[in-house]
Amino acid sequence: MTQVTIIGGGVAGLCVAQNLLNRGAEVTVYDKGGAPGPHACSWWAGGMLAPHCEGESAEEPVIRLGQEAADWWDFHTGAVTRNGSLVISPTRDEADLRRFARRTSQFKEVNGAEIAALEPDLEGRFSKGLYFETEAHLAPRQALASLREKLIQAGVNFITEEADPKAHATNGLTVDCRGFTAKDTLEDLRGVKGEMLILSCPDVTLSRPIRLLHPRIPLYIVPRGDGIFMLGATQIEATASKHVTARSLLELLSAAYALNPAFGEAEILETGVDNRPAFPDNLPRIRRDGNLIQANGLFRHGFLLAPALARMVAEAIFDNATPEVMDETAA
Repeated sequence: MTQVTIIGGGVAGLCVAQNLLNRGAEVTVYDKGGAPGPHACSWWAGGMLAPHCEGESAEEPVIRLGQEAADWWDFHTGAVTRNGSLVISPTRDEADLRRFARRTSQFKEVNGAEIAALEPDLEGRFSKGLYFETEAHLAPRQALASLREKLIQAGVNFITEEADPKAHATNGLTVDCRGFTAKDTLEDLRGVKGEMLILSCPDVTLSRPIRLLHPRIPLYIVPRGDGIFMLGATQIEATASKHVTARSLLELLSAAYALNPAFGEAEILETGVDNRPAFPDNLPRIRRDGNLIQANGLFRHGFLLAPALARMVAEAIFDNATPEVMDETAA
């Protein structure tokens, strides 16, 4: 039986563990933070499985590889909601909506009545939109907890200790999935700061992620159920700050108010910041140096691209394949 050590228990590490387990490996996961929590970048994710929407700004591999995500997460966690994605804009910003449409595909143009049929709480507020019917979303924290528990039940050993990937690689096959922490050995890895809010607003009901194209700060809002919503949008090259800035907070809330004024009465339950690992082209990379494999660079597409990244790690180990994101540069 192939024995593999994984360093890092975030979204990448857990997906790699599951795919290696599927191929018959004996897997041990080291994560000094323990179970997924606020210490993990993936804890603060939006959970949008929206590969076609991402085509507005992402490279082609994100669109194509991201189409594996919804089925993968649904099969392994059952936590996926398949209600599509809705992109809208205020009337004055419809040029932004047209630009979004030119850069994406697999959508249906919808008018005000059709928007209201999809989301009654947006009735009368928007006259045009784009509906990406095949897209999906999940609640990241529930999905991570479910996947980790499934791995434990299947015999994966989780060890709450700090581990040195290179040291472990001297004794056997090791996969480094530490995200931005791997900056100590991946010199071209950078951090991209993301800020988010979690609101409670029982007066608003939404059934799918909404992207509001806004001139200053495009907003995405993802329903978590029971009147809870996650708001996100910011993308800032990494700074030392671990806190949401006042400007970002004001702009996020302002955009939410533009979506529906009822958000003006929402309660802010949490604010959060993550440092998303990215390579210069914002695409993931798999690098191998002997027994050490480094799988990293998911950028802001963690839940969307982790299943494909994990599949390719398994192919590299068991099939001696060279996946498209394999970088043969020594780690």
